[in-house]
Amino acid sequence: MSPILLGHRGSPHQFRENTMPGYQAALAAGLDGVEVDVRRLVDGTLVLHHDAHLPDGRFLRDLRRSEVPAWLPTLPEFLAWMADTGTYANIEFKWEREVWRPDDRVERTLDLVRGLGLGRRVLVSSFNPLYLLAARQVAPEIERGFLFERELAPALITTIMKVTASVALHPRFSLIDRELMALARQRGWRVNTWTVNDVAEVQRLTGLGVDALIGNFPEVLLTARRRPDTETI
Repeated sequence: MSPILLGHRGSPHQFRENTMPGYQAALAAGLDGVEVDVRRLVDGTLVLHHDAHLPDGRFLRDLRRSEVPAWLPTLPEFLAWMADTGTYANIEFKWEREVWRPDDRVERTLDLVRGLGLGRRVLVSSFNPLYLLAARQVAPEIERGFLFERELAPALITTIMKVTASVALHPRFSLIDRELMALARQRGWRVNTWTVNDVAEVQRLTGLGVDALIGNFPEVLLTARRRPDTETI
């Protein structure tokens, strides 16, 4: 079976990342969905943006909706588009080291997802296990994925996955090898990886049996559907 293919913040080489045209472009190209990042403005508005600050240097946490560019989508706007298009989304909770404890975005995001009946088409993820734990407490039925970008001891990974009841590992693509895949299969976890922008890596990872690929180039990701049979681990 081919992996799920998700546009990384949309289709960022066609449109500005984390914008509605970028999300639509990823879907139009034939991907299964998109990966997005949720941040909170000072007035409580939930918006989709990867960096903590805008290109002009202003920090989102200090701004109100009226002070941010019109191209910056709100979470409700994005979820309404999801409901209309039938797409799938990996929603990442971004956080800043100065404010590492979860805020109200977790509960509000999951309430919005539930309210639109999108629970089966959303997976939430974070590098911060506390956000995943908060998500488990608020909406245990909505799936969770643990993000990491450096090698971690299997025992630590297992502890985080157990405490947060996450169903998927989200390692950087370069961390994935047969040993990590074997651990995931033994534990019953899915493996979703980022950011995969090379055809050779698509083939390597698909051969190892990863469950989802997240990347910037739809045409690269789509080569996963033109591959030989998955190798046996």
